Amino acid sequence: MGVPRLSSTPLPGIGVRYDLTTRERRRLSVVAHRDGTRTVSAYRTDDPDACALSVRLTAGEAEALVDAMKPTHHSPNLLSTTELGLVAERIELSTVSYWNGRLLGETRMRTATGASIVAVLRRAEAIPSPTPDFRLAGGDTLIVIGTREGVEAAAAILGRE
Repeated sequence: MGVPRLSSTPLPGIGVRYDLTTRERRRLSVVAHRDGTRTVSAYRTDDPDACALSVRLTAGEAEALVDAMKPTHHSPNLLSTTELGLVAERIELSTVSYWNGRLLGETRMRTATGASIVAVLRRAEAIPSPTPDFRLAGGDTLIVIGTREGVEAAAAILGRE
């Protein structure tokens, strides 16, 4: 079997959609909503644009489904461990954002929300651990880690125009 084809699409104000095409050429998608819920959709084989099934899951139901799909010998990674109460989100900075061209430190993100910007994706480059003097740019995707509430507050701050 070849490498699965997985793509992600930011959905501003909603979350991120992940699309998977299986080796049998079946299409599946998962929308990771900002509130922690997930929508899992499967598409028809005769019409790959027609949704055959769509199920909205709570965060707990999604975690249970993920656990069911993991091999038993799998050791969960840090971010998928629900006991820690952490979430990681990708938040895209709009080109009309107030923060476009400003320094990361000016956001006061960690102080205001408790969430941390642990990396920035810019074009084909990943910038890990950006410092407070890092200059943000419209189109950047910020990787934010914190509590669900902290990440939501970070998204609100970063969404300022």
